[in-house]
Amino acid sequence: MSQATTATFDARPSAAASARLLPLILVVSLFFLWGVANNLNDVLIAQFKKAFTLSDLQAGLVQSAFYLGYFLVAIPAGIFMRRFGYKGAIVFGLMLYGIGALLFWPAAASATYGIFLFALFVIASGLAFLETSANPLVTLLGPPETAAARLNLAQAFNPLGSISGVLIGQLFIFSGIEHTPEQQAAMSLAERHAYLVQEAAAVQWPYLVIGLVVIGWAVIILLTRFPDTGVAPEEHAATRHGTLGRLLRSGRFMAAVAAQFFYVGAQVGVWSYLIRYVQATVPGTPARSAANFLTASLVCFMVGRFAGAALMKYLQPARLLATFATINIVLAMVAVFVPGPAGVYALVACSFFMSVMYPTIFALGVEGRDDAERKFGSAVLVMAIIGGAVLTAAMGATSDVAGIAHAMLVPAGCFAMVLLFASRHWAGPRPMGR
Repeated sequence: MSQATTATFDARPSAAASARLLPLILVVSLFFLWGVANNLNDVLIAQFKKAFTLSDLQAGLVQSAFYLGYFLVAIPAGIFMRRFGYKGAIVFGLMLYGIGALLFWPAAASATYGIFLFALFVIASGLAFLETSANPLVTLLGPPETAAARLNLAQAFNPLGSISGVLIGQLFIFSGIEHTPEQQAAMSLAERHAYLVQEAAAVQWPYLVIGLVVIGWAVIILLTRFPDTGVAPEEHAATRHGTLGRLLRSGRFMAAVAAQFFYVGAQVGVWSYLIRYVQATVPGTPARSAANFLTASLVCFMVGRFAGAALMKYLQPARLLATFATINIVLAMVAVFVPGPAGVYALVACSFFMSVMYPTIFALGVEGRDDAERKFGSAVLVMAIIGGAVLTAAMGATSDVAGIAHAMLVPAGCFAMVLLFASRHWAGPRPMGR
């Protein structure tokens, strides 16, 4: 072989890596963007409760509308991805995300809660496309032997986006003006209307900027050349139905779907009502200060992700999942029976131990599946995010009846279901370090 030929051959891996670098950076950024959207909801619950004088159940409909989008769109997103590819699904998802964010402007202008809920549904529909396509695409944009490392790196940007979302809400949405029910009752109708309109309008500019950034990102991805990922051609409908049927008949897989449903319900519920819990159990705490505890929770969540990945070198994933679920049951019960500072710190600590749950349940659910089953399994597991809608509403209803502290019985029960799932999978994959 000549020197010229050898040089050309040696340059190929480097050229291929360079061609994948920009697409990889753009896709990894998506984890940050949907983290922002997810945790801005926790701020919106507190803001809308004030702006529209809602009950806890009504305020919880923010998450119900949001996660209903995930549930209804996950399977169509998977089919769309098979037809138009990963890049097409990402661009379409970003456009939906951007349009939903822009809808906040007319929603605030009309001060109509229902339009806000519809806008959140549109955003969530876009995120369903992003989550269904971005995770598998990250594993394909590079050598197979480093796929897990790339995905872990990408997932680390998700809690970073979550923290940014809370900070955006804390700095640009919360006004710091909080009137008690007695003070509002003493206002004239015009004064009270002006106050409520002002609070509803606080979301306009933050969501306008988010919407424009997201749509701009969609254009950048559309114009960026993505390498061939070697995705198989679209399956026939009969094949798809057969694959889905096998999954739905699998007890192990359906147990993972149920565990994911309860886990997401617990995570969303704890974060959604944390600000409300702080203000109710530590009277006199303004929303801006209470939001600091949500930020601390997300930092714990991010640290827990790295710590959990390290611990899995020595512990089976299912055993670690069971241990963390047990700890979170205890912490949630502290929040129930010791309301106040102790309960607040217990809920913040919950986030550290929640960090490994979603990816571990996901991995155990699709373990041993072929490529087609993994793709459809991923979509079904994303559908399980509907737990965030159902169980957050259940927490709101419990809070309205028995108080916000007792509402934490709902996530405690959810963590018990995760523990049950984990305890039945202790014979799962061996630790990576053994």
